[in-house]
Amino acid sequence: MKIAFCSSEVFPFAKSGGLADVSGTLPFALSKKGHQVKVFMPLYRGVTPREMNQDFGITKAGEVEIIFIRNDDYFLRSNFYGDSSGDYPDNLERFVFFNKKIAVVLKKMNFSPDIIHCNDWQTAPLVIYLKTKYKADKFFENTKSVLTIHNLAYQGIFQEEKFPFLDIASNYFSISYLEFYGKINLLKGGIIFADIVNTVSPEYARQVQSVEYGCGLDGVLRQKGRKFAGILNAIDYKVWDPKRDKLIYKNYSVSSLEGKRVNKSRLQKELGFSQKRNVFLLGVVSRLAEQKGIDILSKALEDIVKKYQLVILGVGDERYHRIFKNKQKKHKHRFAVNLGFDDSLAHKIYAGCDAFLMPSRFEPCGLSQMISYKYATVPIVHHTGGLVDTVVDYGRKGGGFVFKEYNDKALINAVDRAKDIFDDNKEWAGLLKKIIKYNFSWSKSTQEYIRIYNKCRLLP
Repeated sequence: MKIAFCSSEVFPFAKSGGLADVSGTLPFALSKKGHQVKVFMPLYRGVTPREMNQDFGITKAGEVEIIFIRNDDYFLRSNFYGDSSGDYPDNLERFVFFNKKIAVVLKKMNFSPDIIHCNDWQTAPLVIYLKTKYKADKFFENTKSVLTIHNLAYQGIFQEEKFPFLDIASNYFSISYLEFYGKINLLKGGIIFADIVNTVSPEYARQVQSVEYGCGLDGVLRQKGRKFAGILNAIDYKVWDPKRDKLIYKNYSVSSLEGKRVNKSRLQKELGFSQKRNVFLLGVVSRLAEQKGIDILSKALEDIVKKYQLVILGVGDERYHRIFKNKQKKHKHRFAVNLGFDDSLAHKIYAGCDAFLMPSRFEPCGLSQMISYKYATVPIVHHTGGLVDTVVDYGRKGGGFVFKEYNDKALINAVDRAKDIFDDNKEWAGLLKKIIKYNFSWSKSTQEYIRIYNKCRLLP
């Protein structure tokens, strides 16, 4: 199959979240299965393609071409989507340009795709155009579309007066198409027009069809019926493997877990903590926002750091920045916060901590729990979304600790339960040897995507 994979961010060229990780691995996994894949993303600041044309650049990685759509006014900015004052006011124009230009470049390259795979609201316009603007275009007559929703909370909502920028008939601004409470909703349009829609875990696919998690689009998703699915994300073990990870203090594997103790001791030293093996060291690498459970973590913080050591790496809401900075002053020998993103420190946290906290209010998939398994770091998670699909509670012979009620007391209880097992050296060692063998590679998920591509192609 010929596949055009479209994303607003692709690792290692641009990353703000899990979308980039998926976009940087799935196309290569598809290519290894014999499919022709071209990846499209904006040409952001700091990205240097190997070849550069007037309006796009190309970098070839293996058999996959990464095509960077150029518009210096739109994409050479300090951030991808906005700054400290909020989203960029011209985001609709920026990403409409991106989507239109993808179609132009596909024609220039004479690459008529069987599947255009779009991701989130930033590439939803291309899905819309295939059924409107390009409906009679012979170049796309055999092209089908897949839209992957990585986080339903982000929908690309804009004021009605921007509708003319979309360059489609005005009747599409209606409740049956893109209108959403008097505004434009690009993700809604993408869901309606896509041949098949999926999200990034089976449990999240079930959740978003409910009023509680559907963010106003639950009815639209229910209407897709069998054309809506959940496919679990996966991780790239070339990047996340303590056996070969160059960013951690000492490499280790299932046959040499002693190296994990070295990582813990060195991380404790770097953070200014006491280097004691019997102290429970917890880690968080996350966006600091309510979605990620930071509200209940901030409430539980005092109780946790009185008993255990905790390191947090991330950036997000200013109110959590203030809370964590103040707590660090009070508990600097037991609590450390790094407000920013430090890839090296992230790897060290996964390798050096005993347990990894993911108290998410909702979680479309989550990759951190999969990474923590590989580093023999036990996940402690809220029972939601992709965390349901990937973390079974230790009490049910699983590899993590799960709490179902969303509050600080339930979180603290889960941490305390984990610590009880940690205190039993033999029991904890057995748990680590089990989870480090878990496999969340792309092999199974890639086959699932190929299956829905083939299903797409059979649709009228």
